[in-house]
Amino acid sequence: MILPWTILFLIIGSLLVWLAGRWRPVAARWTSLAVLTAHLVSLLWLWFQANPQSPIPNPSASSGQVLQSASWLVEYNASWIPQLGIHFHLALDGLSLILIILTNFLGIIAVGASWNEIQERVGFFHATLLWVVASLTGVFLAIDLFLFYFFWELMLVPLYFLIGIWGHDRREYATLKFFIFTQFAGLMMMLAILGLVFVHGNATGVYTFEYEQLLGTVMSPTTAFWLMLGFFVAFAVKLPAFPLHTWLPDAHTEAPTAGSVDLAGLVLKVGAYGFLRFLIPLFPAAALNFAPWAMTLGVIGILYGAVLAFAQTNLKRLVAYTSISHMGFVLLGIFAWNQMSLQGVVIVMVSHGISTGGLFLLVGQLYARTGTRDLRELGGLWDGLPRMSRIGLVLALASLGLPGMGNFIGEFLVLLGAFQANPVLALLATLGFVFAAVYSLWMVQRIFAGERPATMPKLPDIRGRELALMTTLVAIIFWLGVRPQPVLDTTAPAIQNLQQIVNQTVGDESVYGLEPDANFVEKYPSPLASFDEGMLP
Repeated sequence: MILPWTILFLIIGSLLVWLAGRWRPVAARWTSLAVLTAHLVSLLWLWFQANPQSPIPNPSASSGQVLQSASWLVEYNASWIPQLGIHFHLALDGLSLILIILTNFLGIIAVGASWNEIQERVGFFHATLLWVVASLTGVFLAIDLFLFYFFWELMLVPLYFLIGIWGHDRREYATLKFFIFTQFAGLMMMLAILGLVFVHGNATGVYTFEYEQLLGTVMSPTTAFWLMLGFFVAFAVKLPAFPLHTWLPDAHTEAPTAGSVDLAGLVLKVGAYGFLRFLIPLFPAAALNFAPWAMTLGVIGILYGAVLAFAQTNLKRLVAYTSISHMGFVLLGIFAWNQMSLQGVVIVMVSHGISTGGLFLLVGQLYARTGTRDLRELGGLWDGLPRMSRIGLVLALASLGLPGMGNFIGEFLVLLGAFQANPVLALLATLGFVFAAVYSLWMVQRIFAGERPATMPKLPDIRGRELALMTTLVAIIFWLGVRPQPVLDTTAPAIQNLQQIVNQTVGDESVYGLEPDANFVEKYPSPLASFDEGMLP
């Protein structure tokens, strides 16, 4: 029951926070902090007790058989709606464990960032934060596709409240745009899930939403492509990938600081997780043949996001566009689909959540002191705010991918893996480092260097709670840059298992309704066939 209680604990906690807020606002803050801290401690204990580096079995697949995934670290499976083949199936491996720990940690950061910023409906606000963490935890644990979709949609409700109630001046517009994009994406995924279930049912006589039973479903290449495309659109909107990214800058600009931390640090990771866990394993041949297009979109996102970041005058929009650029590396690495690129994707996901979350905290702290996010009205803050300026410089250097910091490790691994897949796209993606250096250093120069505006009063430097939050984020950034091995070791078996599922399915031509053929790879060449020697049969 440890996995159901991982979610239920947060849901019960959110109700307690709401009740505490009706008594005293400060009680809601401390209760939400206590709930998330206890939850994080339990997750860290599980990380140390579990053995994600244990050997994993090779999945076996042949025509008409069910592909078996690797042994889960922890698993809970109970019948939910048996008439429809729906189970309450939760499972944890190294990949989902790292993402849940990141989710909980950034939830604590969001609580700390909102301590003084949110003064209205404090109890409901902190209950909503816990609701976000609980639904994201469900997304990373759900293995039944109906349950995954349930948590996917549940996640949107608290985010809608965060932006719509506690957002800034144009929050109604940003909330409506966010809702339209995400609901469209959810509808596409729902149709694709139903299509996959019916295709599997027609082929086997068993209608189920179970992930492990749907792996290796017999279908034609055309059907596989269209179902894959439904999942791709849903996950690309969340990532977000070019050209489905336009909701993100508006949502970030109008969201409160905690909302921006959750959006950048957590919600964007849901799209990447969906690609890794569901899209490519469920539709391997279709996904791998679509890979050159997906990788091209990733490179466009890297360059497009970086160029538009440099063009912004609103500091929050600038940081939002940097997220689009960094998520381009994630899309590029996922569809390169070799061990090096996928490990790089994991580090990018974690490092981006930490560094960009820190940048949004910095923006919130500056706005609280200056009352503006306009770069044209800022400048010369280094002398008056030395601690904030040093931390801002470190976060900017992390964003541009300076060696010794987590972002560099992740993006460098992605580029090495992508170079094996497509040298041209990998070389174009390296321009992202150049553009990132330009916009990051330009941001530092505009905020902290130059002349201080004459109308700006003397401002207090960060201290106490704010300093503790920022110092913790900076320490993790350096830890990931110097010693990323614990994260890599934890996620490696899960990534290897996903690769084995794909390799086995692509090598078994009968899965797609064709006669088995020893020359499958030569007859139907995947664009990734030569990426990693021995990866494909």
